Amino acid sequence: MRTTIGDEERFGSRQRRTIFRTIVILLLAVYAVRLGYLQIIQGNVYRLKAETQAIKQITVEPFRGNMFDRNGLLLAHNAPSFSITLTPNEFDTASIPLLSEILGMDSDAIRREYERSLQISRVKPNKIYRDTDFSIIAAIEENHEYLPGVDIVVESKRLFDFTGNMAHTIGYTREISEKQLAKEGDYYQPGDIIGYAGLEKTYEPFLRGTKGVQYVAVTASGQKVESFRQGVNDVASEEGFDLNLTIDKGLQEMAEKLMTDKRGAIVALDPNNGEVLAFVSKPDFDLREFSGRVQGNLYGKLLKDENKPLFNRATQSIYPPGSTWKMLMALAALQEGIITPSTIYNCSGGFTYGNRTWKCHHSHAHGAVNARKAIHVSCNSFFYNLGPKLGMERLTKYGRIFGFGERSHLDIPEDSPGILPSVERMNKWYGVRGWTQGRLVNLAIGQGELGVTPAQMAVYCAALANKGTIYQPHLVRSVYNRSLKRTEIISYASRKTPVNTEYFDIVQGGMFDVVNVPGGTAAVARIEGVNVCGKTGTAQNSHGQDHAWFISFAPMQNPGIALCVMVENAGYGGAVAAPIAQKLIERYLFPAKADSIMRVIDKVPLLTPPVPQPDEQPDDTGRTITRNIDAALSSRQD
Repeated sequence: MRTTIGDEERFGSRQRRTIFRTIVILLLAVYAVRLGYLQIIQGNVYRLKAETQAIKQITVEPFRGNMFDRNGLLLAHNAPSFSITLTPNEFDTASIPLLSEILGMDSDAIRREYERSLQISRVKPNKIYRDTDFSIIAAIEENHEYLPGVDIVVESKRLFDFTGNMAHTIGYTREISEKQLAKEGDYYQPGDIIGYAGLEKTYEPFLRGTKGVQYVAVTASGQKVESFRQGVNDVASEEGFDLNLTIDKGLQEMAEKLMTDKRGAIVALDPNNGEVLAFVSKPDFDLREFSGRVQGNLYGKLLKDENKPLFNRATQSIYPPGSTWKMLMALAALQEGIITPSTIYNCSGGFTYGNRTWKCHHSHAHGAVNARKAIHVSCNSFFYNLGPKLGMERLTKYGRIFGFGERSHLDIPEDSPGILPSVERMNKWYGVRGWTQGRLVNLAIGQGELGVTPAQMAVYCAALANKGTIYQPHLVRSVYNRSLKRTEIISYASRKTPVNTEYFDIVQGGMFDVVNVPGGTAAVARIEGVNVCGKTGTAQNSHGQDHAWFISFAPMQNPGIALCVMVENAGYGGAVAAPIAQKLIERYLFPAKADSIMRVIDKVPLLTPPVPQPDEQPDDTGRTITRNIDAALSSRQD
């Protein structure tokens, strides 16, 4: 018994008891520190993890691609913008009054957005408020627990670095419609922005970029807890590809300024490759109004505007070409052997065919004229002679050779083929016995059943400048591929017309005389030291004052610019359209003079002057035919 008691005494010695107590206290301290760390320092983390109900996928919107002019100057770019989204299956309609107060929106408007979102998708977020300011963002974050299904996303809005609009060149973006959502596939979600017109629409697959994905843990109320797995599974968004345009920013700005308060269009091309240097349609609209938060009635307001600012007059409006058609008639007659460069017709002030007489320009008797002289003085009688000799089939043939009667294939979606008469069309419009060769007399001077667009006329003028090559007009030179980190040049079509080069020399000589030799109709287009070639025209208009044409290129020997200026209701082409072209050509060929030219424009604006006598004599037949064209268009025949 003593041995056992002795062992117990030794075990219970003060030293051992002290060690045991120390170990117990240390263990308790460790547990206390760990418990404090978990509850105090990491408490929120574990509480949120405990509350986490699901992993939510959030779409990360990419920035649209930028646009640059031909010299690398920025035209269109982006800025970050915050939008408010609503996810129907997470949203509580009881929070509508609070959301209405924060956004400053009518409660009924929010309810309509909610109901519309339900119809599109219950699980996809729909943007209901764009370009939000920071006070609204702060209010939503502060009240997030009371706004289930309401989130803030980052997207972009367009910014534009130029004076003017470029509305029908760049185009505009809008929120995608339900019809487009069904058509475009899974890439787009309700509320996404999509290109609706111009380059924004044509190059939408390049400009839109690639969406990214972010995964976050959310609570039962939909509130974000944290990034899922520290973002390991996230996919970054990719910015859209950049477009390098053919537009000359300075020339474009001047062209728009020269068309202020006018109706019509300007299309300027490089005749050596079809690149568009300037592209204007007036009236137009301010692209900036379609960026960020857009007024709900903006599109409808523009659509109902009697000036039709959404209508692209450069590619969709069609007008009779008037005397600008005469070069085509001369080339066709020369190529077909109907005339030679030395063929002379005598102009006695008019032309009689059958029992009808057509008067010449100003009823003047031009005497003996050949093809070059006829273009120079715009002698109608010379071309009246050519019409019946050429015939309808060959007129149609050469019209198509120079790009008329078909779309210009410009890289924007708005593009009209115009109207080019043919035997089949004439029979359809008037009946097989309802028209005669006499119609060709009027068609020979660009009146009657002809309808062309300013874009087609610019392509035609470029072919006259380069002596017979039709280049596809285009606004985009190259695309910067962000995925491959390289610039990709876009190739475009071209074709050679089957017209002998020497015949273009005759036509060019006549166009040179129009501008530079007394008796021409466009002396106002002269530029010192530059051989400018041009031709005026008057498009007869049965609804009011006639429209003014001027097509031109320069320099004659090595042309660098070809352009068409069309001004509606301006009468004579030499009075209004030619001075506009003169300033644009000078600006392009001598960019150092840009500031001085702009100062002249600012000081003496180009207003529409009193209209002199046109270079074609209007007649009742021509106006009747114009009305027939209007009727054909309204019924959308062919």
